[in-house]
Amino acid sequence: MYKHILLPVDGSELSRKAETECFAFAKAIGAQVTALHVVSHFHLQLVPWGAPKSINVTIEKEHEEEAKQGATKMLSELEARARSAGVKCETLVVVGDNPYEEIIDNAAKRQCDLIMMSSHGHRGLNAVLLGSETVKVLTHSKIPVLVVR
Repeated sequence: MYKHILLPVDGSELSRKAETECFAFAKAIGAQVTALHVVSHFHLQLVPWGAPKSINVTIEKEHEEEAKQGATKMLSELEARARSAGVKCETLVVVGDNPYEEIIDNAAKRQCDLIMMSSHGHRGLNAVLLGSETVKVLTHSKIPVLVVR
């Protein structure tokens, strides 16, 4: 059975639902969990003469650091809930432009044998315009993916 589950989280209500399901499942089968949050790079779209490059770089770095701090706080609370549920859990914050790639890459790096994640269930035009990280993970992952809705 599964020994190590990767749980990508974004702090949403659906993500919390996946967290609850994941902890119950992990406890039942004796698996450990790695919770992952992906922080996107912040890209300023300014004309080159609008501001010195050093200012743009500073703003981008500050954004990433603040986002990492917020993610770390969210994940430490998640880790405490895992402990309360009796599940071994480690947490990880990574920075990348394509969350689905970070999810798949980190599942492989940590030798996870299952990815368990939520789906926001966008339909119609929203699904086309917003895309779905869950669908991208399902499409590209070589390990099983369990989707919580």
